[in-house]
Order: sequence, then C-alpha cells, then structure tokens
Amino acid sequence: MADPQKQEPARNEPVALPTWPDEVYRVLKEADVRQVGMVPDAGHSRLIRAFEADPHARVITLTTEEEGIAMLAGAWLGGERGVLLLQSSGVGNCINMLSLPMICRMPLLMLVTMRGEWGEFNPWQVPMGQGTRAALEAMGVIVTRADEPHLVASTVSGAANLAFNTWRPAAVLIGQRVLGAKNFKELARK
Repeated sequence: MADPQKQEPARNEPVALPTWPDEVYRVLKEADVRQVGMVPDAGHSRLIRAFEADPHARVITLTTEEEGIAMLAGAWLGGERGVLLLQSSGVGNCINMLSLPMICRMPLLMLVTMRGEWGEFNPWQVPMGQGTRAALEAMGVIVTRADEPHLVASTVSGAANLAFNTWRPAAVLIGQRVLGAKNFKELARK
C-alpha cells in the first residue's frame, strides 16, 4: 500500500525545457570551464547560480570587469579554463587589459549580455551598447553574436572552441532580444 505522505508527481505535468542559460552551462562544462569571473548581472543570473551550485567550479565576484581578464590569465597559467561574464557596459572597462591575452597569446572567453539596443530604457547604456562590437574587434577579439535563444549555446560552444584551441580572445554578444527589455517603471516599484 502506498504511503499517503509520499505523493507521486503528476504524470501530465509538462516537463520544463532547458533555457539558454542551462544549455550554456552544459556547453561550458563540456569545455572544462572551472573558473568564472563576473560582475553581478541579471542577464547572467541563472548561469551564475548554476556555477555557484557546482562544487567543481569557482565563481569570483569582481569589482570591475578588467580584473577578470587578469584572473583568467592566471587560471590559464595554472592549467584551468575560465569564462568572463559581463554586460556590454563593462566592455569599456576592459579595453586596455585586453592587450594581455593578445600579447601573451592566451585564450579568453567572454560572454557579454547586451544593453543599449532593442527596448532599452536607460540612455546611459546606449553609447557602449552600440560600440561594444567595434571596441572588442579593435582590440583583436573575435566576436560572434546570438540574437535568438536557441542559438546562444551553439554560439558559445563555437567561441569556446576557438578561444581554447587557438589561444585567442573570443566574445559572444548575447543580444538584448534574448534577454528581454527592462521596464523602468517596474524596476522603480521594486
């Protein structure tokens, strides 16, 4: 006889499909990424939580994005792979430090959530959002972009392979349409 305290899950409940952050986490684990440098960002929050729950990963909260470039260079020299999670507004903070992986020929994988694009409410986000790709490419970073959720994981996989196999900096720009536009009125109520 079944224990009335233990309820079996309903058989007709829909199974939650993985989201793009779940798929990106899987791709990064397959690429043997163990270190994550990040400045807290809502666009990366689910991915950050997945790595924080991973006992084999180390998540380092940075005070500024360029620290992550130096941190990941150290990780590489110590035999580990990592990823830098940042927002497009933080790319401007990294420009000078991007010379490190270029000159020393070290891999650097960056996942950049975009702001200053589709549906943006904050005018301060627009200039760097519009200049992100050009700024990264001017520093020699190989840039790819994903504007649809189902393309994010495969784009990250390609960039990870490129960065770690050719020892070059690579960035994936995750478009604002993937993340959704923020609503200033809703944020102000919180």
